[in-house]
Order: sequence, then C-alpha cells, then structure tokens
Amino acid sequence: MRWRTVKLDSVKAHVPYAFVGGPFGSNLTTRDYAEEGVPVIRGNNLPSHNSFYDDGFVFVSEKKADDLRPNAAQPGDIIFTQRGTLGQVGFIPRDARFPRYIISQSQMKLTVDTETADPRFIYYFFRMPMTVQKIVNHALTSGVPHINLGILKDFEITLPDLDVQRRISSSLSTYDDLIENNRRRIALLEEAASQLYREWFVRLQFPGHEHSRNNAGVPEGWEQKNLGEMLTLKRGYDLPESRRAEGDIPIVSSSGITGFHNEKKAVAPGIVTGRYGTIGEVFFLQQDYWPLNTALYVSDFKGNPPAFLAQLLKHALGGTLSDKAAVPGVNRNVLHRLTVLSPQKRLIDQFAEFAHLTYQQIHALETTNQRLRAARDLLLPRLMSGEIAV
Repeated sequence: MRWRTVKLDSVKAHVPYAFVGGPFGSNLTTRDYAEEGVPVIRGNNLPSHNSFYDDGFVFVSEKKADDLRPNAAQPGDIIFTQRGTLGQVGFIPRDARFPRYIISQSQMKLTVDTETADPRFIYYFFRMPMTVQKIVNHALTSGVPHINLGILKDFEITLPDLDVQRRISSSLSTYDDLIENNRRRIALLEEAASQLYREWFVRLQFPGHEHSRNNAGVPEGWEQKNLGEMLTLKRGYDLPESRRAEGDIPIVSSSGITGFHNEKKAVAPGIVTGRYGTIGEVFFLQQDYWPLNTALYVSDFKGNPPAFLAQLLKHALGGTLSDKAAVPGVNRNVLHRLTVLSPQKRLIDQFAEFAHLTYQQIHALETTNQRLRAARDLLLPRLMSGEIAV
C-alpha cells in the first residue's frame, strides 16, 4: 500500500475560507450571543469521547453569522482547537442539526477537498495520541500555550490512497456510530426521568394530586426547604494531567466525564454539577469517581434517594441559572440557600424507584460505550499506520 506525506494545507478544498481561524476577539463577544440563530462551536462541542457534541451551544443572529461568514463551518468540516485543550479535534457530521455554524475565537476550521482526502480519515489522524503529542510539541508557549493557523497548515500528515482512506474511516466510524446511537438512547432515558419529575414536582400533577389540598402553591404534606437541608455539595479535587494514571475510574468535570484514572475520590452513586465552566448541568454517576475542582459533588444525601436528588438539583439549578452564558461560576453556599419543595416521602420513593431503573439502563449503555471507545482507540493507530490492512 502506497502512503505519502503531505502538508495539511494541501488537502483543503478549492473554495473561499476553506482553512481559517476563528473571529478576532472584538468581532465576537458575549454581547453578540442570542437566544437562537446560528450556533457557535466551542471547546465543549469537541468531546474527547466522540467526534462532535451537537448541543450545548450559544448562538448568534443570522445577520451576525452573515458578517462572520469567513469563520463559518458546515457539516463535513473538521474543527481544531487553537488554545485551551491542545490536540482537541472534532468532525461535524453530515447529518448535523444545523446547516451552518460559527467557530469561536479558540477554534480553526478545515474544509477538505474530497477528491484528495477523506475528511473523516483526516479527523481520525488527528485523534491519534501520537498526533496530539506532535501538536503539543509544536505549541507556542508565550502566554497560554497555543498553536496558530500557520503551524496547522504546515503540519505533516501521512495519507494512503483515497479508497484506503475511506475504508479506514468507515471501519472506525462504525464504532462512533454505535456510540452515538447509544448516546441518543441515553439522552431519551434522561429526558424521560426529567419529564416525570417536572410532571409530578413542578406542575404538581403527582399521583393523588386531585385529592390533595394546596396552600400557597405547596401541596398538603410537602415542605419548603433550603437545598442544603436536602443535600450537601462539596468542591471537587485537583488532578493535573501529569498525575493521572491509566484506570477505569471516571474523572468528572463541570462538563461530565473527561477521562479516567486509577484512584477514586468519591463513591457511587454520585451527583456532580459544574462550579465554573459549564454551569447548570447535572451528572449522575453509578460507579466510583473522581470529581474535579471545576465541579461540585454531593457528599451527603441526607437520607434522600440519590436518583431523586439528581433531578431535584437539576431543576433547582435550571430555575436559577437560566442565563448560563453570563454566569462565571457558582458558590456552593449560595446553592445551599436555594428554596426547593420537598414532597411527601412516599412520592419521593415512588419517583426514585422509576428513576433508579432508568439510570440502571443508562449505566448499561454508558458501560457499552466505554468498551466501544476502548476497542476503537486500540484499533485507531494500527489502522492509521497501515499495520492492519483494510
């Protein structure tokens, strides 16, 4: 099989703005964000476990997106991180939710000439640990470590014939497609638990509600409490990359599981939410874990079912931090003072029974995805180096 080494710039498409960086700082600020419109791709949309997270966006208006046309990205494009998590890369799928996106100031975008290279092959090439390390080695170290468009354009990649590229990317994308299908099933299960919580404890359409008296919005037998009476939040623990060791203990940040380690700091079940960074998301863990210092975790359930508390915290935060983009961080003592409704114990237990079964299904799917990722990551360098023929 014939492989050739070329510069990344040589595979860009012959169209305007095929290989570009993000907007200059003053051209895109938080003042430009809108409730809806064209989504802005940021680091959280390039997860380590999959090619693209097509959610969790901030938006700009259609007019603003037109002004930022040189910084636009479409399905099929590859996104690179310029500063922040160096080596981070994503691929916007062909069936993406939106027809166009805007990249942030910290991203760069490549539209590939599909007559020269397969975009997904290029994406997988940049997913290899060896490639990530080369990017880190090329980083500019003045200020925050970063790379620039010139460095990325000159980066050398190794390509087999186009049909071989397509076969390799097809083999690897089979794993990613299975992972994505499972992720969507997980999202549906999480939404089912959330919808039931809203129906019973927000809209107050709980079993027996028609026979329950209501006093100033509080059903009979329910109490208004501070969140701190229901649970205790504690700050997570620092764990630099240099101290992480190979293992199967999830490392949980404000944006969810971001890696694995061989040591735990908290036992399952666990509830984690962001302290700063991604604010308002709540993650339910069913295995021992390490909560990072960007997160808060529940250290005391105070006798309440964890599956119920996960939804209680999620909806308490949702009502308080609706404008998450403008919130730089949260203080656990402030959260402890939030007012929440504490239902009757029989309803809490009834809901928790349903939610527990739902979370068990979610855990099974997450475990399957971990195995799929491990198999894909084992296969990745062997396929990309030609060690395994396709």
